[in-house]
Amino acid sequence: MIYCVEDDGAIRDLMIYTLNSAGFRAKGFGDGEGLFDALQTEMPRLILLDIMLPKDDGITILKKLRSTTATAAVPVIMASAKGEEYDKVIGLDLGADDYLAKPFGMMEMVSRVRAVLRRAEPADAHKILRAGKLALNAEEHTVFAEGEKIELTLKEYELLRKFMENPGRVFTREQLLQSIWGAEYMGETRTVDVHMGTLRSKLGSCKDYIQTVRGVGYRMESGL
Repeated sequence: MIYCVEDDGAIRDLMIYTLNSAGFRAKGFGDGEGLFDALQTEMPRLILLDIMLPKDDGITILKKLRSTTATAAVPVIMASAKGEEYDKVIGLDLGADDYLAKPFGMMEMVSRVRAVLRRAEPADAHKILRAGKLALNAEEHTVFAEGEKIELTLKEYELLRKFMENPGRVFTREQLLQSIWGAEYMGETRTVDVHMGTLRSKLGSCKDYIQTVRGVGYRMESGL
């Protein structure tokens, strides 16, 4: 989950839409009060935090996040208007993990989010992913089904890793296209179905781990 704190509703909605399309889950809040209410029920992987906000500004919110044990290690990317060098320096000094200068492009935002999340992960995080009789070694780019190594193309491997990192989550074909093939890819969603068919055929008896959600997309069973 990624939390977006931005008081401009149109920008906030676009950020959430882009993050969801890129394969993340995202929620938005117009001020710090909404953010801290949400933190009581779900801790995010990362917070996108605008500096110019009603009531408490982003710097004040960042101080609260960093002084609270539960949120001290949550990555934060700050955002403010271009030329606000002072805000940028203060934010980074207080423990912000990165900074976006407004107006920023949505693809730049996604790239920064992914980069910060990679840096925030422990060195051995997700090295070996397991689901039932499947094992994926993310460092060696190898996959084993029932103990036997299976050969996958790059896209098949990336699809499988996506599902194994997000058990139980449903991905639409559009989300998979953007996440695996990239936003610039101009192909059709049928491309996803073709690759899913070849991937599942290679998984053998493990093929049913990835299920088709009719009219939506695909998911990997979370109860394995």
